[in-house]
Amino acid sequence: MKMIGNPRTIIKWLFEQDENKKFEIKELKPKRSLTANAYYWALLNQLANVLRFDNQKLHFMMLQRYGQYEVVSVLSSIDVKGYFRYYEPIGHGFINNKEFTHYKVYKGSSEMNSKEFSILLDGLVSECNEQSIVTLTKSEREQLHFIEGCD
Repeated sequence: MKMIGNPRTIIKWLFEQDENKKFEIKELKPKRSLTANAYYWALLNQLANVLRFDNQKLHFMMLQRYGQYEVVSVLSSIDVKGYFRYYEPIGHGFINNKEFTHYKVYKGSSEMNSKEFSILLDGLVSECNEQSIVTLTKSEREQLHFIEGCD
């Protein structure tokens, strides 16, 4: 069962439930727009064509320049290819005579919230403008959010 509402609605609903049951409450965060996502990939493909570059490699470059990342350390004997999609090694270290490799692990665009994705899209737009690729204005890009009726 899923309940979505403001605090008053949820509290009222909770008081009507069996008090022996347990519930988890989490904040509902806005999802990024699929329209904005489609626009991102359309622009990325245009830029890849102009630069004569593979679009997946270019996407990784955009994540490196404008995306979010965490630094993780993994035993150097472990191949991380099956664990991370977007990553790059940034160094090595030893703890208790065991070698570790340090990686920047980038959040994929499909995992980003709307603010993070907006930064990524703004960065891509800037790169496209440098190559004279026509893009939507900031105001027009913000309207992509409303095309799908997101709040």
